[in-house]
Amino acid sequence: MTVTRRSLRVGTMQNCLARNAAAHYALNMPPIDTRPIALIGLRGTGKTTVAQLLALRVGWDWVDADVEVELRAGKSIAAIFADDGETEFRDQETEVVAELCERAETVLALGGGAVLREANRRCLANCQAVVWLQASPETLARRLEADATTPGRRPNLTNHGGRTEIDALLAEREVIYRGCATLEVDTEEKQPAEIAEEIFAALGG
Repeated sequence: MTVTRRSLRVGTMQNCLARNAAAHYALNMPPIDTRPIALIGLRGTGKTTVAQLLALRVGWDWVDADVEVELRAGKSIAAIFADDGETEFRDQETEVVAELCERAETVLALGGGAVLREANRRCLANCQAVVWLQASPETLARRLEADATTPGRRPNLTNHGGRTEIDALLAEREVIYRGCATLEVDTEEKQPAEIAEEIFAALGG
């Protein structure tokens, strides 16, 4: 193939046009939303596991807010409740939620009661998405019974515990979850990986 000055000029012009087009596209691209994705819902909906899998899917970090509270306090949530009371736990939780909602590229698994405080709800409103994971009371009770870590780390939040507590908490919190959520996902009969993929797709992944 013979290379002439004209062919070199054409090639140079094509390269310049391609670079200009790429620059124009980059300038006009919508900014990538790096605000956190928050998972909410009752205990037993799988928030922690799904957060890990969703974070892996999008290439982000993930944090469990309850674990963060425990790390800072140096003791389990059950111990915080026993030693200091629920109000102290909620105060610590509010500090953690405020900090986590400022993080970029992070999937958050929030405690089931994090939505109760208005300050936390205001922080959640700044997230890219708030995903409410749902399951029937029967399913939640079955999952919690199968989780050996629940009794040691998580206190009962009513005088009854078990299915009665689940029903009571759902009645109290359902309207709050719905008010916070930008996406609702039913977790019934689904594996955590399926749930993560469903969220990923729903958020435009």
